[in-house]
Amino acid sequence: MTGYHQYKECIDACLQCAAVCNHCASSCTQEKDVQMMAECIRLDMQCAALCYAAAQLMSLDSSHATRICTICADACDACAEECSKHDNEHCKECAAMCRKCADACRKMNNR
Repeated sequence: MTGYHQYKECIDACLQCAAVCNHCASSCTQEKDVQMMAECIRLDMQCAALCYAAAQLMSLDSSHATRICTICADACDACAEECSKHDNEHCKECAAMCRKCADACRKMNNR
């Protein structure tokens, strides 16, 4: 089997990561010092966009899936690193999910 069934674990991780990144970005806008959270918000939005793209390309069994997953893993790493700098629950949750997604994307590329 190819496509969705072959990549289901990674697709699920990407979709969950995108949702958590969106939640984090939205929650960051409610912080007292929004300017301090600007980089976090920016990386959250980029990571979510790449996670959605990766999930879609994997479900289509695209020849570009492995390349987008490599980029997605890099974006997840950057987002996790930034979120780890902030001491609030939504950033901690996002950092953990980004690490999980990056691992799933790297495993998918090693098939």
